Amino acid sequence: MHKIKTMLLTAVALGAMTAMSYAQEVTLRLHQMLPPQATIPAKALTPWREKVMADSGGRIQIDQFDAMSLGGTPPQLVDQVTDGVVDLIWTVIGYTPGRYPTTETFELPFFMTTGEATSKAFHEYCEKHCADEFSGMKVIAWHAHGPGLIHSKNPVNTLEDMRGLKIRGGSRVINQMLEALGATPVGMPVPAVSEGLSKGVIDATTIPWEVTPSLRVSELVKNHTGFSGAHGLYTQTFVFAMNQASYDRLPDDLKAIIDANSGIETAAQFGRVMDEGDKGGLKIAEDLNNNIITLDEAETQRWKDTATPLIDAWIAEMSGKGLDAAALVAEAQELINKHTPGL
Repeated sequence: MHKIKTMLLTAVALGAMTAMSYAQEVTLRLHQMLPPQATIPAKALTPWREKVMADSGGRIQIDQFDAMSLGGTPPQLVDQVTDGVVDLIWTVIGYTPGRYPTTETFELPFFMTTGEATSKAFHEYCEKHCADEFSGMKVIAWHAHGPGLIHSKNPVNTLEDMRGLKIRGGSRVINQMLEALGATPVGMPVPAVSEGLSKGVIDATTIPWEVTPSLRVSELVKNHTGFSGAHGLYTQTFVFAMNQASYDRLPDDLKAIIDANSGIETAAQFGRVMDEGDKGGLKIAEDLNNNIITLDEAETQRWKDTATPLIDAWIAEMSGKGLDAAALVAEAQELINKHTPGL
């Protein structure tokens, strides 16, 4: 009888401990730069956090703060997450030039294909080569956007039309490309684009279609220039990451939920969402009867011939900093081809 009583008491105690563990609540704060209606916060981050909260049975609560509402500037997001000011961030990697040099390979001109394919390639590449650069973070996904375009007040029909244009660029590498193409690059985080165009600080901007609706770009300019062929002019790269200490504090079963919602499939989903967003941004410009230009193969080749020497220059620069840059470029190209159907 005493033995049965002891077993019952032990079972009750274990049950109580289990109930306590499942009642545990964790609140995480997610901070990002774009307005809530933009593609990534609305179609990628919100569904991601809702799934994590559901998978955890309500034990994880994720509060999303859009448009830098917790303070700071977009380039400060990586410090906010590594310093533990917030638990999760989504940001443009190129906003902190020189900090993540290995990632710049994917920003090189006429490298990328679609957002989804390039995101898969980029995540696979970064898992192998970039982890040390992202110390202090538990990376959920590295990803990229769809083909970058030039959105301008005056038409850009030829390479010569780039001369002297003040064009917003989102990273060090993209600014170098714009300069090689004859423009005057203006470094600027994407939330500042609308004001920059309306006040004449810039004549044009480089962004994909998906972000144009939230910035009203198709209302501020009437010309949009894209390119022929499978490879877009450029892409920017992004990281969605968690503070490492915030992750480490989670019990193992909650870590497993974060892990299950991280990785190459999450990266692919973010890239796919951006590809879908491109369709919506294009339709808005079409409905406004804007001038949508696709350069033919011959003109696109002129741009490639002018821009792609930057690849050799980047290899030389990064080799001087100790990276096996030629091998990184070759691997990036191979991975993009691997993940792009038909290439």
